[in-house]
Amino acid sequence: MEGAAVKVEVVVVGAGIVGLAHARAAARRGLRVALVERTERAVGASVRNFGLLWPIGQPEGPRHARALRSREIWAEVARDAGLFFSPGGSLHLAYHADEWQVLREYVAGPGGGYGRELLDAPAVAARFPAVRPAGLVGGLWSPTEATVDPREAIGRLPAWLAAAHGVELVFGTTVREIRPSRVLTSRGEIEAEQVIVCSGADFETLYPEQFRAAAITRCKLQMLRTGPQPATWSLGPALCAGLTLAHYDSFQYCSSLPALRERLQAALPFHAAHGIHVLVSATAAGELTLGDSHAYGLTVDPFDREDINTAILGYLDTFLQAPSLAIAERWHGVYPKMTDGSSELVFSPEPGVTVVNGLGGAGMTLSFGLAEEVVARLG
Repeated sequence: MEGAAVKVEVVVVGAGIVGLAHARAAARRGLRVALVERTERAVGASVRNFGLLWPIGQPEGPRHARALRSREIWAEVARDAGLFFSPGGSLHLAYHADEWQVLREYVAGPGGGYGRELLDAPAVAARFPAVRPAGLVGGLWSPTEATVDPREAIGRLPAWLAAAHGVELVFGTTVREIRPSRVLTSRGEIEAEQVIVCSGADFETLYPEQFRAAAITRCKLQMLRTGPQPATWSLGPALCAGLTLAHYDSFQYCSSLPALRERLQAALPFHAAHGIHVLVSATAAGELTLGDSHAYGLTVDPFDREDINTAILGYLDTFLQAPSLAIAERWHGVYPKMTDGSSELVFSPEPGVTVVNGLGGAGMTLSFGLAEEVVARLG
């Protein structure tokens, strides 16, 4: 694009899931969109996660509705773009009486409905052979969750947006500055009426003063992936257990949750200290994605800890029985996280510019729905 300035109606900065969702939402409204990404392909937090669409983790109300809407869009996009999409749901497992009590209270409260149901141990064992039956009390089955392959989705969606919606891709290009109606990049200028900045954990390049004043930090998480499991074996739904009940806001109304947290803190102090709760999802190739830990702070430690990985695998072994847990890959991701309890950071630092950030670990779950709301407000 060197030379004459490119002219569009909307520039989206950042091709992670938040940026991709906003590019789609703007293009669907008939706007001419340019999607700018500083690397040749997005390699940040959006390709380093489980690929889980997790409405059950969002509290009942606008966030849960947004998550369900995002899942609808994911199903549509995956179909049209030819992406892996598994509507396999989720299964929260209970191996202790206090975990079972939290699940019972959850189903009896605002989170009940949506096809979610409690299953006793024999029912879980009969339906989900990947679950370790020893000591199992029961589980909460939910059909609202789904899995995509984040590496495939984030890698292929830009080309699909270009082909299906006319989005202009400007990759390998850094946005240096945003001025009224102009975006200055390392490869020239782009003229635009609106700019949507989806810069993820980069708080320093654009609008650093506003980010310093915001209630936002970074979260580092460690994750692992196995090689492909045998074709004759299937994980089934995404699995998790008691530690996850203490992690998501959706379980906060359960009166027995404080007692569960107190027990987990005493029984698993290392896990509590490092923000470990354990999920497992499967890719189209049958690889198992495992994790994760949570370490917060603006400066991220670049060194991964093997004792954290060991703790993740040790807890996983309490509820999953898989043919092989031989690890093929280890990595960490870094995402932005709000510190005031809010689910996202949306602000306008100057006319014609909207910053969307701070979705934390719910980017895959919430971005498509949030993008529709943000773009609708642009007018």
